[in-house]
Amino acid sequence: MNGGDLTAIFIAFAAYLIFMVVIGALYMKKTESVEDYILGGRGLSGWVAAFSAQASDMSGWLLMGLPGAIYAAGTGQIWIAVGLFFGTVFNWVCISSRLRRYTIKANNSLTLPAFFENRYRDKKKIMLLISSIVIVVFFLVYTASALAAGGKLFTSVFGIDYHIALAIGAVVILAYTFMGGFMAVCVTDFVQGGLMLIGLLAVPIIAYVLVGGADGAKELITESGATGGAEAFLNPLINGDRPYTFVEIFSQLAWGLGYCGMPHILTRFMAVKNQKELRKSRVIAIIWVALSLGAACVIGVLGRAYLVPVLSDAESENVFIKMITKVFTEDFNLAFIGGIFLCGILAAIMSTADSQLLVTASSVSKDIYKDVLFPKADEKKVLAVSRYTVVAVAVLAFLIAWNPNSSIMGLVSNAWAGLGSAFGPIVVMSLFWKRTNLQGAVAGILSGGITVIIWDYIPLVNGQTLGTATGLYSLVVGFAVSILLIVLVSLATKAPSQEILDEFEAVRNWNGEE
Repeated sequence: MNGGDLTAIFIAFAAYLIFMVVIGALYMKKTESVEDYILGGRGLSGWVAAFSAQASDMSGWLLMGLPGAIYAAGTGQIWIAVGLFFGTVFNWVCISSRLRRYTIKANNSLTLPAFFENRYRDKKKIMLLISSIVIVVFFLVYTASALAAGGKLFTSVFGIDYHIALAIGAVVILAYTFMGGFMAVCVTDFVQGGLMLIGLLAVPIIAYVLVGGADGAKELITESGATGGAEAFLNPLINGDRPYTFVEIFSQLAWGLGYCGMPHILTRFMAVKNQKELRKSRVIAIIWVALSLGAACVIGVLGRAYLVPVLSDAESENVFIKMITKVFTEDFNLAFIGGIFLCGILAAIMSTADSQLLVTASSVSKDIYKDVLFPKADEKKVLAVSRYTVVAVAVLAFLIAWNPNSSIMGLVSNAWAGLGSAFGPIVVMSLFWKRTNLQGAVAGILSGGITVIIWDYIPLVNGQTLGTATGLYSLVVGFAVSILLIVLVSLATKAPSQEILDEFEAVRNWNGEE
């Protein structure tokens, strides 16, 4: 790109970033209580809830990790997208409404750990503490993946040092999350979700025309050196020169299991103002995720045909960035439009990082500081602790993301498995099996999280981890172990009290619209 192109893209980026910070400043004036900061007073509209939930869900993984995986390895990587789509549908159809009702009924729970505490009448606050620790540990890794994506974006576009780029992205995200809390995060996510969708749909359509349609794309994919040519690259059942195994496809589909355990998504369900808006959100969110996942997969395919020379494996996660900069480089106006589309990638990154920062802050301030350590702390102190926690987590995530060679896909995979295994099973069982008790819940969270750590990080088989040796995604194993222990431990220990059973039935039979 020439100097004029870079200037146009820089102006687009600067305008976008300033706009995000202004939103944070505006909502800072409206944030007066901890409930405002953490859950926005349960006042989200259907559109904002849907776009915010999905934008905070997908992150830079959607626009960098997924297209990059398909670009490098072929359409066999689409099974992750398929699994995530069905996971999204299940989450919105089966989990969202009942979770919202139950958190209201269970003493107006503002966070997922608080819901567990109230659901199981945990007077010793064991669930509160364990859940909060799990959130902090795995969200540090998750937030680091978003910051790493931001660093790679700025480096790829402007050629600046990765570490400087990392700092720029972290400071902006930190600024508006620190100031405005939940509503600032959700409103910025609404803008970012729209921007992501526009970029995802527009760029592959343009690239499709430029490569000469389907026939031209197939020819160019073969010429790009894809193993097995276009036929193997475009066959979702073939991995280069061999068929995909059942374990490989099953592991990719299993990503969908993680949705039930993602606190930054579940809090959106809790914050919607009423059941009518929630039903609206459900439809919008499912359409959004179908379009965005499909478009991200197409970007990976067309990028292989459109980009010459071929990107190395290390650069593959930049495929969408490279496509945008190649399409929009003819004059200043086109470059500015390209800058707006690049902001869509930045939007994906920021919309996830801000949500993760906020959920972690709420766990530390409300669940640990207020409910465990200092029950008599006033609202102002808890609000201050929330904001200080946002700063601390951002700094730690910044340090984890310091390595420029860190894989966005790898970081997201580990964090997704950890959160999905620890929280997914107990969320489902808490909502749908009334025999679940406190002991079973504790066993489920601990076993799920610990299983993922053992599976992914401890070399037990000839110097390899179990994940590497078997090829089986740790989320599958962690989820199964957690469900099993929840059932066995709950049945082996005392049944829940009549008060808990009555509350469960009241939520199940709730027909109210509040």
